[in-house]
Amino acid sequence: MSEKKITGDDSSEVIIAKAKDFWGKYGKLLTIASVVVILVGGGYYAYSNFVVKPKEAKAAEVMFRAEEYYRLDSLQKALNGDGLYWGFLKVIDQYGGTDAGNMANYYAGAIYVKLNENEKAIKYLKKFSSDSKLMNSRAYRLLADAYADLNQPKEAFSYYKKAGHAFESDEAFSADCLFLGAYLAHKVLNDPASAIELYKEVKQKYPRTQQGFDADNNLAQLGVYKSGN
Repeated sequence: MSEKKITGDDSSEVIIAKAKDFWGKYGKLLTIASVVVILVGGGYYAYSNFVVKPKEAKAAEVMFRAEEYYRLDSLQKALNGDGLYWGFLKVIDQYGGTDAGNMANYYAGAIYVKLNENEKAIKYLKKFSSDSKLMNSRAYRLLADAYADLNQPKEAFSYYKKAGHAFESDEAFSADCLFLGAYLAHKVLNDPASAIELYKEVKQKYPRTQQGFDADNNLAQLGVYKSGN
């Protein structure tokens, strides 16, 4: 019996038959998969535009009066509201996952530092996060102050260093934070090596600040060199 030769047309028919067979087996799954991809993409777009954005806008709207009270130093109203408008704590409770809710954590922490309720301050400040170096430096400074008031100098020292390094272009602020960290190491933690390191950093980076001048005196006290040399 002679073998049947597969011509070009026959080859095409085989390929088409195999394709039909593949589609018959897997076509439904592929269709479902493609629909899922479309739905996921469309769902994300819808969620972003019709849920997230309106929620962000609403959170910013309801926090507006609390920010105004904060600027006026009316701390209790900023924190708890005035009976008509929300305070930061309510914003955190209702819109904690939004950008406004995140900022409300910062504001609440700052207020609690001012009220000398430092454990609460730490709780809210540690919930705050930011891509802004400036805002991070301020949050670290508040945490340092809170820990210092709670007589936890090691934690305070750590956060003063973080605050001083987070946004170094603000010379006065950074110099102050680093100097406070050095002073804690010098006078409280009995850690002269860390104190000398930070005093030298302040003197070298920020010589025109008051802290840069004072660092010389404290380095002299630590026996590094005589004041003025």
